Amino acid sequence: VQLQASGGGLVQPGGSLRLSCAATGVTFGINAMAWYRQAPGKQRDVVASIITGGSTNYAESVKGRFTISRDNAKNTVYLQMNSLKPEDTAVYYCNAQRYYSQNFWGQGTLVTVSS
Repeated sequence: VQLQASGGGLVQPGGSLRLSCAATGVTFGINAMAWYRQAPGKQRDVVASIITGGSTNYAESVKGRFTISRDNAKNTVYLQMNSLKPEDTAVYYCNAQRYYSQNFWGQGTLVTVSS
């Protein structure tokens, strides 16, 4: 599975961005996809996840502001980020899990929230 993330950039506080992650290759068996983020000097943490059935989970810090969605036909997962805060600044990574055990990562896309 190859993951190609896009959509990062510079945005002012309160603004919005939408990240996309397209999965290619052997995508059969993917049971979940997720977005993680890693700020400078910090560990990589999960932001949001979505399973094949459509159920979603969010980190407390982004609940009500971020929305994860998935287009199964396009094997693409999205992260709509609204009301962005400076503390959302990080490199965002797309993750796909296959057969509940194999993990694949995208290359990361930088999101900077600053005035």
